[in-house]
Amino acid sequence: MTTSRVKTRARTEAESPDSPSLHVVTFGCQMNKYDSLLVEGRFQAHGYRMAEEMDEADVILFNTCSVRDHAEERVYSWMGKLKEAKQSRPNLVIGVMGCMAQRAEEEIFQRAAHVDLVCGTRQLQNLPHLVDEVIERRQEAAPGDKAQHLLETDMQGDVVVDRAEETYNDGLVGHLAVMRGCDLNCTYCIVPSVRGRVRSRPIADLVSETQWMVAGGARVVTLLGQTVNSYGEDLPKPGAEEPQLSGRQGRASLADLLRALQEVEGLFSIRLITLHPSYMTPALAMAIRDCDKLDRFLPLPAQSGSNEVLKRMKRGYTVDLYRERIEMLRSYVPDIELGSDWIVGFPGESDEDFEASLAFCEEIGFVQGYVFQYSPRPGTKAFKLEDDIPLVVKKERNQRLLRASEHSAVNRMDRFVGQEIEVLIEAADPKVPGRLRGRSRHNLPISVFGDADLVGSLQRIRVGEASAFCLAGELV
Repeated sequence: MTTSRVKTRARTEAESPDSPSLHVVTFGCQMNKYDSLLVEGRFQAHGYRMAEEMDEADVILFNTCSVRDHAEERVYSWMGKLKEAKQSRPNLVIGVMGCMAQRAEEEIFQRAAHVDLVCGTRQLQNLPHLVDEVIERRQEAAPGDKAQHLLETDMQGDVVVDRAEETYNDGLVGHLAVMRGCDLNCTYCIVPSVRGRVRSRPIADLVSETQWMVAGGARVVTLLGQTVNSYGEDLPKPGAEEPQLSGRQGRASLADLLRALQEVEGLFSIRLITLHPSYMTPALAMAIRDCDKLDRFLPLPAQSGSNEVLKRMKRGYTVDLYRERIEMLRSYVPDIELGSDWIVGFPGESDEDFEASLAFCEEIGFVQGYVFQYSPRPGTKAFKLEDDIPLVVKKERNQRLLRASEHSAVNRMDRFVGQEIEVLIEAADPKVPGRLRGRSRHNLPISVFGDADLVGSLQRIRVGEASAFCLAGELV
């Protein structure tokens, strides 16, 4: 879980040193990063300029994550540091947006009374107007009046994406939210309650936004969704005269979106975050096979190798079903690489259940693995279950599964040693002069020494070394 600040960039012609300024601090996932950029664009269209530091800003927004309690406590810690700033700069507006705002609502004002505004996950486009309302209330308040907090967490509408007045500035790797929300009900997950049910965006809108990114310098687009391969399940059925697409009952699906993005000129690569085994269909596998711009890597979390644990998690599949989907996928795309998330210490997880996860990790052969210790989250169904696995056991299982994941990753990475592969050079390494960082068509990180002018280009690299985390090679 990372924290990012607004990037340094040139001031646009529409900005003025006298314009009000905004600083956004982002926690959590790539979806939050995307949302922060949307919000910044809205404020720019509203006459704001971006401030590089918090102490330079008139408005400070925290875009928050609610997946784990630790993530929320970090936000409260950051906000606490602004209490004195608010006293010395009473006109400062402090707001909280995103998943934590949606979950905690009034609790945020109780714990941090100097916060002015709490905005939920589906009201982001209204933030400039909400800030205006905060300022108007202050101006109208009588001296000595208690501060009036503003809360907006209605989830009935959709996030409106309108980037016509924005300038793309997200670098080589752009992010694109193709959908929002989740229709699944995993018992450990708070996402459906804070992000809402699935809302997919039309293919034409997504193609247009991708073209806008590419025109601004993007060479990769990462498609974002809580279960991105369920894209289109909520879209309307086509009429009798409309073409039938590859989704359920002729609806648009992720396969159709990939084929559309394949035709975008100037786009090098398409990446996906994150998929669910239940939505892995032959139509999607065929699209992956046919679209050479799509990276040969899929994050497809297994979470556990035990059917009993998967059932308590309400994941919607068994180990056998997961295995069948992978066999089908690999029959169409033999060189596909996979990543997985794992949860250890879920309520009721026995030693046998955990050993099943170790065995399943080895059997499938993942090139990437993230392991998390289960922690109860209020608002989830699993919160009612007894958290009966001692912390020391969770930590021990965490380490063992991490080692198993690294062993699996090394085995997969070693397959590339000696090969020549195509790599997009994404950045110069700030720590080692002359070293460049890139990613392969299998989304594997690789380092190589070369001229910084190569950043943004596709290069052939001969792989010489492999570890559990990256490849190293030399320019061909």
